[in-house]
Amino acid sequence: MRFCNVCIEAFACTVPPHVVTSDQIEAQLADVYERLGLPAGRLEMMTGIRERRFFDPGTRPGAISATTAEVAIEAAHMDREHIGALVHGSVCRDQMEPATASSVHASLGLPSTAMIVDVSNACLGLLNGMLHVAGMIELGHIRSGIVVGTETGRELVEGTIDSLCSDTSLTRNSIKSAFASLTIGSGSAAVVLCHRKLSRTGNRFLGGSLLSDTQSHRLCAGGVQAQQHGDVRPRMETDSEALLRAGIDLAGETWTRTKRSLEWTSADVDKTFTHQVGRVHRRLLLKQLELDPAIDFPTVEFLGNTGAVALPTAVALGIERGHVKKGDRIVLLGIGSGLSCIMLGVEWNGRAG
Repeated sequence: MRFCNVCIEAFACTVPPHVVTSDQIEAQLADVYERLGLPAGRLEMMTGIRERRFFDPGTRPGAISATTAEVAIEAAHMDREHIGALVHGSVCRDQMEPATASSVHASLGLPSTAMIVDVSNACLGLLNGMLHVAGMIELGHIRSGIVVGTETGRELVEGTIDSLCSDTSLTRNSIKSAFASLTIGSGSAAVVLCHRKLSRTGNRFLGGSLLSDTQSHRLCAGGVQAQQHGDVRPRMETDSEALLRAGIDLAGETWTRTKRSLEWTSADVDKTFTHQVGRVHRRLLLKQLELDPAIDFPTVEFLGNTGAVALPTAVALGIERGHVKKGDRIVLLGIGSGLSCIMLGVEWNGRAG
């Protein structure tokens, strides 16, 4: 898939205020660790995650998304009248209906003609949203659009800790499926896209490729609730090792297709941004794709796995911290449970907020 008329005007992110370290989580699990003979420091050792961040208890995703989207629009110097679509792409939403995008739209004061929609695809929701908006721009349906999302992982992590502490049947083997839940953090990110004739930056969104392996959809499941755990807080069950192997294999196939679509080789890539899962995942992914880890911008060590906002948050912070330079060829390497993989190319020709 290729786009000829789409530019990226701004990335923005909101980093939550409350830091929770892996050591603090393990302190709450001290009795479990002692009973199972698990060494302290295991969580950070396995994942590379030193800490993650949370918003205040009870925070609604839509409220944070509105703030992040406002920052992105201001950074893009975009006239709101030009915005023809708003996509809310995170796993977390305010409620089943109406769409969380509706409250964000109201807060931003966007035109009533702007399409609003929630898009959900595990950790790929915002990348799917970018493709959706880019397609509408390319077809001439809209001139500009914004994709935003907010993940609030506090309840998942705290609920998982409580479940582990109360489950006397736990074994060293059965606890493995819960460890991925303890890597989750919170965050928010937004992206503004527009037609090239409206662009101030000239940052070309070129397109890329996507691929799915739905035979692996049972390897990670989220949202398991009251029947098993006695409360309404979400839980996840993940076969981390099998998910890692299947994801890396799928990424290799997707990268072959992406290079063909973009007419690039791995050597043509100047900067990469990956979905932030863990240290081992990042190392194996970049090795599989023959990409130098030095050109990547990791955030998982201090943000944890923030779901659908992880990759665009890394881009926003990478821009802010000077990782991206004018003239860079950038790839966004997204993988989500299901399994789905989206890889996208960008030519960076100017600064974006």
